[in-house]
Amino acid sequence: MNRYPVWKYTILVIVLLIGALYTLPNFFGEAPAVQVSSAKSIIKVDAATLERVQDTLKAANLAPDLIGLDGGSVRARFDSLDDQLRARDALQRALVPDAADPSYIVALNLQSRTPAWLAKLGAAPMFLGLDLRGGVHFMLQVDMQAALDKKAESYAGDLRVLLRDKSIRYGGIERSGQTVLVRVRDAESAAAVKRLIADQFPDLAVTEAGEGADTRLSASIKPDAVRKVQDQALKQNITTLHNRINELGVSEPVIQQQGLDRIVVQLPGVQDTAKAKDILGRTATLEVRMVDESSDARAAERNAGPVPFGSERYLERSGSPLVVKKQVVLTGENLTDAQPGFDSQTQEPTVNLTLDAKGSRIFRDITRENVGKRMAIVLFEKGKGEVVTAPVIRSEISGGRVQISGRMTSVEANDTALLLRAGSLAAPMEIIEERTIGPSLGADNIARGFHSVTWGMVAICVFMCVYYALFGVISSVALLVNVLLLVALLSMLQATLTLPGIAAMALALGVAIDSNVLINERIREELRNGVSPQAAIHAGYERAWGTILDSNVTTLIAGLALLAFGSGPVRGFAVVHCLGILTSMFSAVFFSRGLVNLWYGRKKKLKSVAIGTVWRPGADSTAVAAK
Repeated sequence: MNRYPVWKYTILVIVLLIGALYTLPNFFGEAPAVQVSSAKSIIKVDAATLERVQDTLKAANLAPDLIGLDGGSVRARFDSLDDQLRARDALQRALVPDAADPSYIVALNLQSRTPAWLAKLGAAPMFLGLDLRGGVHFMLQVDMQAALDKKAESYAGDLRVLLRDKSIRYGGIERSGQTVLVRVRDAESAAAVKRLIADQFPDLAVTEAGEGADTRLSASIKPDAVRKVQDQALKQNITTLHNRINELGVSEPVIQQQGLDRIVVQLPGVQDTAKAKDILGRTATLEVRMVDESSDARAAERNAGPVPFGSERYLERSGSPLVVKKQVVLTGENLTDAQPGFDSQTQEPTVNLTLDAKGSRIFRDITRENVGKRMAIVLFEKGKGEVVTAPVIRSEISGGRVQISGRMTSVEANDTALLLRAGSLAAPMEIIEERTIGPSLGADNIARGFHSVTWGMVAICVFMCVYYALFGVISSVALLVNVLLLVALLSMLQATLTLPGIAAMALALGVAIDSNVLINERIREELRNGVSPQAAIHAGYERAWGTILDSNVTTLIAGLALLAFGSGPVRGFAVVHCLGILTSMFSAVFFSRGLVNLWYGRKKKLKSVAIGTVWRPGADSTAVAAK
């Protein structure tokens, strides 16, 4: 009746081992480290960078505990702060010879002391949020009206070009907010404009006002298209912010959407608010120029002569110099989209660009006149220009769709498309909220939060052991397992633990022990009714399960609602709360019953159980004392 098969105990043991394995990294603490990340969009941190860092540290007689690639940066962990500072200075001298134009950011950081064998298994500690580690918090408001105005202006320009190309007569085109107004002279022209808009601009809705020579067509952006433009602007801004945050050397930045037009940026460990503002507000521009093919330009690239008049020298992604003309052919304002792809004939990775009507016309003329010549795409950040790619023009390109190919891997094609698509912000942003949290306050929050959880758990365990005897001890062990599994899940999911998360962890203890109280009281009730101990244990777990399931499901629904509709601290609370409910159901029901079955299940002639004092109704002095 009260026996688990071997396979159930095997599952419990495996779950415990996995829980212990992924909880371990949280006990090793953090060590001083140096992080090397890219300061420019087109410079990648890869295996070559790692080897360069290793050689630099070896030359400085520094032996890091652990060094390797971590995402888009190289991290080296050291034993002491002195070694950390010496490593930072050595890497700064080797990697950043020009402080005014740095290619890499060498930042001081903290890294977990997790052993290498644990790290190879994918075990890592939980991330600590801003309120536990310190740092800066920004709330950014995206100007959606500016994004819609920019889109409407693009529509107006494209429509003007198409009407001219189609030889459709019109009196004038102007933009009023998010509406494009077209004046036409007769009904025939009005009908032609309507057909053109319906065919080429499906996101515009047209209405007609006036008659004869005073006819005006109003083309406004449809509601679905408005939401699409706003969503794209928000996503592009978030992508651009992610690229820029790399320069700060932040390990676990939080950049997420809040509401319809706001972005939350949290940078744990960063205390320089002015530097963070500078990075977030940085602008990047894209320019298309022709490569200078003259012999003087080739000599200048080899440093064998001066740069010709009317040209400039920039570096390519590979680091080699390239001389391009100063005249700008196109800018990023004419680029509407950039996506990676593959050439249909050679199957080589490519970048597919989409230009607006003005850009399409200019690009068609330029490519027709410069077949066989090279065209450079230059990205400017902080006044410094670098060549993203410089393809050869094979033929005239019309239609507004451009394909860039040649000696690119799939990863490079993705990176290039991302740079071209998100080199600058899609809509201006304004900082409407700013907070700075010091590291000492974060450490104090950690200490107070974990002390509250620890002492709360100790108080619960003492009460359960006194009130329910052996069953209280089993409930306390199940409670410890619940905390173990909860921390393991948070570590496996690489969730960020915040102060509200610690509060949710304390709440999870109460939810977990409540289930054991229901089970224990149900067993007591069965014993009061004269049921045998073995049958009472079986009935207690079976009949309490329905109540436990109902209560936990309703609580889980509330937690999922907080997770779906909440933001910031509310979501941090909801994540821990939902995971805590799942782990509490496992530990309070299945694990505790496994322990009870292991202790009592093999005793066929069981006469009593240690579950405290069971008072029977109607017996003033008679009680069943559990032993």
